[in-house]
Order: sequence, then structure tokens, then C-alpha cells
Amino acid sequence: MRTGSSADDAHGVETVLVEERGQWAVDIVVVFADGVVRKRITTFRTRGRAELAAGLIKRAAERDCRPPGR
Repeated sequence: MRTGSSADDAHGVETVLVEERGQWAVDIVVVFADGVVRKRITTFRTRGRAELAAGLIKRAAERDCRPPGR
């Protein structure tokens, strides 16, 4: 696990849906210069809710990764 890193160091972010035991999990994948971090955010009972959450999470993460003025 990375420690001491900030959102400014991130080069990219993606969200991934994973079907698991009849539910849908949302994972976030953040790319740094020295590696990739993947974390489970939460699970949902329907794919639609998971897709909605994944989109919102990705947009928020991209906003945090973007340098000021861009």
C-alpha cells in the first residue's frame, strides 16, 4: 500500500465493476508513476446502481487528480 502520496501524484483513475456472489462491486484503480493501486469501494445489489456509483466516483476522483486551472 502506498503511503504519503497525494492526488496530485496520480496519472489516471478508472472504476471497475466486478460481479461477485450475485452482487456488483465497485473498485477504483489509480495509476501512479511508481505503481497502481486498486481498492474496493462498496457493493450493490443491482448492476445499474453500481454503474451509477462508479461514474460518480470516477468523476470525483478525476476532479481531485486534475491540476488547478485545467
